[in-house]
Amino acid sequence: MAQALDIFRALADPTRLRILSLVARMELSVGELAQVLEQSQPRVSRHVKILTDAGLAVRRKEGSWVFVALGAAVTTAPVLAAMDAWAGPLDHALADADGQRLAAVLAERTAAAAQWFQAHAGEWDAIRNLYIAESEIEQAMLNALGTETLGRLVDIGTGTGRMLELFGPMAASAIGIDRSSEMLRLARAKLTERGLDRAELRQADFYALPVEDAEADAAILHHVLHFAHAPEQVLAEAGRVLATGGRLLVVDFAPHSREELRTQEAHARLGFSDEQMLGWFAAAGLVPERVDTLEGGELTVKLWVGRKRAAPVTEKIAA
Repeated sequence: MAQALDIFRALADPTRLRILSLVARMELSVGELAQVLEQSQPRVSRHVKILTDAGLAVRRKEGSWVFVALGAAVTTAPVLAAMDAWAGPLDHALADADGQRLAAVLAERTAAAAQWFQAHAGEWDAIRNLYIAESEIEQAMLNALGTETLGRLVDIGTGTGRMLELFGPMAASAIGIDRSSEMLRLARAKLTERGLDRAELRQADFYALPVEDAEADAAILHHVLHFAHAPEQVLAEAGRVLATGGRLLVVDFAPHSREELRTQEAHARLGFSDEQMLGWFAAAGLVPERVDTLEGGELTVKLWVGRKRAAPVTEKIAA
């Protein structure tokens, strides 16, 4: 009864209902929520605290930012279902307006990241080497994927094409995807020079891969996910394109507090914990197979490998 009272008290405010609706779509920072709601950050933070105290939301501090996500499904699912059932025309209009402002906020951040990539495309390989020796990371990746055939490989966020250069010869076919035309130009030049021009390059966003469902046998996200404002959606999209038994390899940073990477290098996220990553793997239909930690540089590098599980079989009941 006490929990129910906390939940109903938390829901007794239109701003908190809007926050709940927004974080049901994706994890957002308090700053992003403030922009969408057109309210001050302190005020939004107070509303978020009430929601988290009731178990309807969870907060996670990352450097100077605080991210807000939906609480446990056992608590939030009935609430969201009730909100949908009771929503009227005015509620839908307000939700649509919030959605439009959210899209504008995310588009602004995406454009800023794209401009940074465009300006730094020629330095990309050098920037990666600032953290830990790339040779160590690549050897760990080779060890993580082992000798199992890669089949149809998709390199998500291919950048200058280094992953295609490294793993392309081990695959039956390879596709590199990047949203930056400048990156793809550099990748195409590099792969042609290396005699690897059979690899296909496509310009697209990592939230909407130009790959059919279950078309890939292996996918790689190498130092890409920290640029995503909704990493769980990127992983869900990677899971979609993997066939049953296909593997996803994610290489990125462990949680850190190097705040300057947001402003200087367009990082949207300051690393990921094992708990975060494996939770997103599960939601994307991936079974974790391996987690490696590479220390020794300014930042700790992590490797996560997940395998696409078979969809549950629904038995037909005889009439």
